[in-house]
Amino acid sequence: MKETVKEGGVSRRDFILRSTKAGALVAASGLLSYWLYDSEGPGRPAPSDEASVQLPDFSMPDLGRKMAIAAGDDRVKTVNLALKALGGIEAFIRKGDRVLVKVNAAFATPAILSATTNPQLLGEVVRLCYAAGAASVVVTDNPINDPESCFSLTGIGDAARSTGARLLLPKDSFFRSTTVSGGMHIANWPLLYEPFKGVNKVIGIAPVKDHHRSGASMVMKNWYGLLGGRRNIFHQDIHNLIGELAVMVKPTLVILDGTTTMMTNGPTGGSLSDLKQTSVMIAGTDQVAADAFGATLLGRKASDLPFIGKAEAAGAGTADFETIRPIRVSS
Repeated sequence: MKETVKEGGVSRRDFILRSTKAGALVAASGLLSYWLYDSEGPGRPAPSDEASVQLPDFSMPDLGRKMAIAAGDDRVKTVNLALKALGGIEAFIRKGDRVLVKVNAAFATPAILSATTNPQLLGEVVRLCYAAGAASVVVTDNPINDPESCFSLTGIGDAARSTGARLLLPKDSFFRSTTVSGGMHIANWPLLYEPFKGVNKVIGIAPVKDHHRSGASMVMKNWYGLLGGRRNIFHQDIHNLIGELAVMVKPTLVILDGTTTMMTNGPTGGSLSDLKQTSVMIAGTDQVAADAFGATLLGRKASDLPFIGKAEAAGAGTADFETIRPIRVSS
């Protein structure tokens, strides 16, 4: 870490003090999640007679494959810079649009540990959507830990509500059965479908993290939070599963937060020593390209992460992000 942690003018001393408090919160939230969380999770397998659903294509093919990489440590500034380079949020969100923002709220940990979507970043994206004329914004995830604890301790819940977004926590009635065509794993599997009803634009926001099974957790792995049931069984073949997730969800826009990257002990982390200030924000239309660039922040190549190649082979995007000529800007 540099001597000064620049976001919000927080000094290194304050950063360390806050992280000490965060440690206590992590311990407390872990105990709370242990008692409250149902190990099977919301969304039991659907009855066989229930009609299966498939998500529509939320992408905007006329925009093509685009990506911007904004350098800087202030998330509000860099996400605005990245989006401006792509034509502004107005290129993606128009008057009357109904937007779903899929965050990573998987763990009941404070935002300072970078295991989840940063609440300041979320708040700014929601604000921008409304400024562009969005009629509604919904924020959701199906966390690994107790949902109420996760949305509370991460700050994501407050960020959503304070900016006028509707926060939808998972419950059994929100799930419907879905099948990914040609997939090996997502077949008649419970999908968190309720938040998608009436939505015509989807934005995914995820941090860059190490992951002990897949090697990395970024944009495409973030869709894992839309699955219900005993989804932990998919970790036995996580790379193929992530490839299927990239086929299942065709987003309008993805935002990959590389301001602070979790280099080790992912995806939960828990210590500032796991983190590295990498100081970039990535925004674009190609989720595969975004993850391929994100891999470089972890000191890896796209070829080191098999799920990237599998998603590319399935037609979800390109692993060679340089071919789409990413726009590089800085604050």
